[in-house]
Formats: sequence, structure tokens, C-alpha cells
Amino acid sequence: MAKYDPNEPPPPYYSGPIYPQLPPIGHEDLVYGLTPPSTPRYLPQYPPVVVVPRVTQPLPSKRKRRCCRDNAQCYGGTGGVLLVLGLLALAIWLGVRYGTRITSIFYKAEDNSSGYSNTHDESVSIQKHDTCPNTTIHCDGIKDCVFGSDESICIKFGAGNSLHVRTAADGRFLPVCYSNWNKPYSDQTCAQLGFASSYETKVLSGYRSKGLTMTTQDSNQYIQGLASDNSSCPNQQTVSLQCVECGRQESISRIIGGQVSKLGEWPWQVTLHFKGSHVCGGVLISQNFVLTAAHCFPENVNSSLVASKWKVYGGVVSLTELPQPYHVTRIILSENYDSSTNDHDIALLKLASPVDFNDKVHPACLPSSDQQWRDGTECFTSGFGTTDAQSSSVSQSLRDVNVKIIDSEVCNTGVSYNGGVTKNMLCAGHMGGGKDSCQGDSGGPLVCENNGFWTLAGITSWGSGCAERHRPGVYTRVTSVLPWIYSKMMQEMS
Repeated sequence: MAKYDPNEPPPPYYSGPIYPQLPPIGHEDLVYGLTPPSTPRYLPQYPPVVVVPRVTQPLPSKRKRRCCRDNAQCYGGTGGVLLVLGLLALAIWLGVRYGTRITSIFYKAEDNSSGYSNTHDESVSIQKHDTCPNTTIHCDGIKDCVFGSDESICIKFGAGNSLHVRTAADGRFLPVCYSNWNKPYSDQTCAQLGFASSYETKVLSGYRSKGLTMTTQDSNQYIQGLASDNSSCPNQQTVSLQCVECGRQESISRIIGGQVSKLGEWPWQVTLHFKGSHVCGGVLISQNFVLTAAHCFPENVNSSLVASKWKVYGGVVSLTELPQPYHVTRIILSENYDSSTNDHDIALLKLASPVDFNDKVHPACLPSSDQQWRDGTECFTSGFGTTDAQSSSVSQSLRDVNVKIIDSEVCNTGVSYNGGVTKNMLCAGHMGGGKDSCQGDSGGPLVCENNGFWTLAGITSWGSGCAERHRPGVYTRVTSVLPWIYSKMMQEMS
């Protein structure tokens, strides 16, 4: 979590492509046992800026599936080769017969020593496919695809936690009328999204347009299959649904600007440890799931994809005082993640057992689907990252810093990131420099206060240097990946 003097001169600006200076070896390189490349790196996507992930140096190459445990031989000879060929033939046949699409990439592992077990080889990375017949109808309440991807993006939340359900007839998202709604419907909807149950249901008034009315009660069917169109909602009332208590922070007097955090100040912040060392941050969003950055699991470190190598610690403000860890059973990486641009830099971790919430461990709120963060909005980012861009050591204490949302057009100017910020990214910091996240903060939260609750706006992803002028931090825009988050939580809990 860097804090520099904003009066320092800006870094030199080059008008043409350059071969940048080789970056120093970073904290994560030491943890993973990597060495810096022998030749300078050049990233033509962002001339003249060198895009450096906030954790992984050097920038990992495009992700590829692996079948080996580090340098071990794959599958054990000829029999393994025949098995692979057979699986490929089956996949091709399924693709021709049904039409195959990738829905996620996930990794899990067996680890009897940690108290949980999964019956599979921890060294094998599995690419998960979904097969769907050509007659598939999305959001009709009937599971057509093998993994249910046709029914996975059918619910979203608007302002005030307004519940919207997608209709099979025309694909529109319509609000749900409050009449005939009850607690079992709330629990069923939240469970469908991957939460344990519902937390709070309220009524919203003043909606005059078309809505959906619940017609039947069936806990074994998707909620979208239990509703029908209505000309208008009775009494103009619709459902407001919250699946988990979130965004609550202990009342703490805060000193603005890069200070050590207090216990309970950012209760959704977690630290991800790989083989006993802090590598990335993460954000608790429910009892069972943690969000982090996809680049925390580089392709060139095969064992980083093994779930049993990771431990998650919550309620922590010091790396020297760690509580009992949460074990990871599944690592789910976005299938849209592009390591060359850091687009869709998002990953979801499934925990082995539910987290008990308290004042020190508490989830951040996910934003509504239409949440907009205006330029200049003051937010906070936190983490155990380095306090100096040239350092290879992380901070032993959790630190936080206030940053401001920066409009993407400003962030994409030639003096800044020159078009490298996609629509799935969010800039936050100070164009004059001085306050920023840094290496080791990756995967951590960018939160903004919204109606008294702290809402997750971004996931720490990348930046050029730390706290430099015209080089603010770049975060994964959470509203862009909300459908992916809910769909993966749903698939994991179903």
C-alpha cells in the first residue's frame, strides 16, 4: 500500500514504443520461486506504459491447461495418452451433438491433512464444459444444459436491492411483485444464487410498469420458472431482497491516507497464503466464497492452481498474528481472463466450510447491476502489499488508503494508460500520485460507501509502478463480472 510524495516529478514519457527497464524481482516471485526474465519485456498493447500486475512479476503468459504435477510425467505413459485421446474424442462428439461451450475453469485438490477430502488428483487442472441441446430456452425454469448454464444468469438486483428476474419469453429482466411473495421464496432465490439463505426482504413502492407475479411454490424448481407476467404489480409494490448481511463496519475514527488499519475496520479483507506465505488479498462476499484476482494463479507456477496449497485468513490486521485458516476446496478462474491485457481479472474461491460472521469477519456488499461510480467518488482500498514499489517484502500490517474514482476516459489518455483500460476495469487513485495499492495488494478490495454500507466496486488488478503521477491503480470492475460471480456461485452450491 504505497504512499509517495505527490510533488515528486513524474516518470519520463516516451512518444514511441520502447523496451522498458527490467522490473526488480518482487515479493510474489520470491514466494513462487520465479526469477526475472533475461531479456526486457515489451507489452505492445499499452505503449508507452508497461502494464505490471500488482502481484505477479513478470506478467504471466496466456493461461494454458496443464495435466502434470510441476515437472512430473503426465498420466503415466501410454495408458494416459489413450485416456486423453478417448476423452478428446468424447468431447468432440458432444460438441457436434449438442454444441459445447466453456463455462469456467476450475481447480480443486485432495488434502487429507487439512481435514477435508476430495476424491481426485490434485495435479490435474480440469476445464469444465457445458453441453446444451439446440432446443435450449434460457430462464424458463427447466435445466437443459448439463451444468445448468441456461438457468444461471436469470436473476439480478437493481437499486435498493430490487429483485429482477429474466423472462424466457423475451429475455427482459422484470421486477417481482410483492404480492404472493413470502420467506420461502426469498430463501429459495438466495440459495439459487449460492447463498445459504436470505437475510432481509422488504417492499418497494411506486413501480407502475409490468412485473412478475409468483404463481406456484416449488422448492425444487428455479425461481424463474415459478413466476408469470403481470400487467402491473398490485399496489405498485415490488420485492427488495438481500441475501446476506454485508458492508457493516465497526465505528472507527479514521485518519485519511495510507495508515495502518484497525481490527474490524475492513472485516471483508482476507489474506491468501500460498505454501505459508502471503501472496494476494481477497474479499469475503458470503459464508462460502472469496473473490480475488485471476492473475494470483499464474500459469507458469503449476502448483499455484492446487487448492490445497492455499489457505485463507480472515479477521487479520497483522501477518504475525494469524488465526485458524479457512481451507480452499475450489479455485474458479474466469474463462474470459486475458493475461496479456488483464481483462476479466477475477477468480472465485470456494471455502471448505462456511465462515462464522462477527465484528471482525464480515462480507462486503456486492453492487447492484446498475451501480455507477461517479468520477471523484471517494473510496478505500486495503491490503498487505509493499509500501515501496522497489521492495520485495510485503507489509506485516494491514494498511488502507483513500482513493478517488477516476473516469476511464481520463485514465485512457496518452499521458496515462493510453487505451489500456477496458470497459471491465475501473481506475482509482490520484492523478497527481501519492496514494495507491501496490504489489501484494492484488485481489483485495476497492470499496465505496453506498447508503451507509460498504460496497465492493473493484478488485485490485494492475498498474504501472505504485503511486506514480498519471498512473493510478486499475481494478476489475465488479459490476461487469456480477453475472459471472452469481453463475459460478450457483453452480458450486447446486
